[in-house]
Amino acid sequence: MPDKIPIEEIKEMAHQSARAASAPVPMRRYRAALFQTALLLVASAFAILTFCVKTMPSFAIDLQITKAIQLINFPFFASFMSLVSWPGSGPQLVLITALILLLIYSFGLHWESVMALVAASFSTGINLIVKDLIQRPRPTSNLVNVFAKLTDSSFPSGHVMFYIGFYGFMGFLAFSLLKPSLKRSFILAFFGGLVVLIGASRIFLGQHWASDVLGAYLLGSLTLEAYIQIYLWGKTRFFVHQPVVTAES
Repeated sequence: MPDKIPIEEIKEMAHQSARAASAPVPMRRYRAALFQTALLLVASAFAILTFCVKTMPSFAIDLQITKAIQLINFPFFASFMSLVSWPGSGPQLVLITALILLLIYSFGLHWESVMALVAASFSTGINLIVKDLIQRPRPTSNLVNVFAKLTDSSFPSGHVMFYIGFYGFMGFLAFSLLKPSLKRSFILAFFGGLVVLIGASRIFLGQHWASDVLGAYLLGSLTLEAYIQIYLWGKTRFFVHQPVVTAES
């Protein structure tokens, strides 16, 4: 029977492998600085946009963008835009979210399901807080075609923030946990498509101005990054003995 490899030697082999796979220190610092700069720019852009929305009643470009999008008259386009927005409101929002959470929990992804619930809840909560602070009116039917009248505030778009926070986090889980496959590609395309299309959908339906949508994409990106960082931080601390995808696997 061959001698067992000493633990110290195994550790050294692992360290050498990690060092070989890691980018050089200057490159890692450059990437970290680039990432932090991008976050700062997104946060700054959202702050500037929020200030403008709060101090000015409307933007001429918002009306121009809405009218341009509503000129699209491809067959079934209006129905498709309504379909994209459908999962983001009403009882179907709660039902679809609950079903997805139960599904990933049943797969043994316990920590993932907890963080997905956090993403869904906090995205909605943060959106309501900002809306209450800004109090921007929604588009009116005398200016654009409003498919359904809503009475709450307009900035930022709740649909967009929820889609980025929840469906964006679902996409992150699929990208980071699943092996490359047709199934993985389909999931990424599906959730990514929802996140991309929801902005145009809200504008086309006359529910939001383009600046509402832009603000939601900016703030939603920041919150999604926060969810991902909390998820990664808690991966080695909570539900470490879950059936699949543990911190070590």
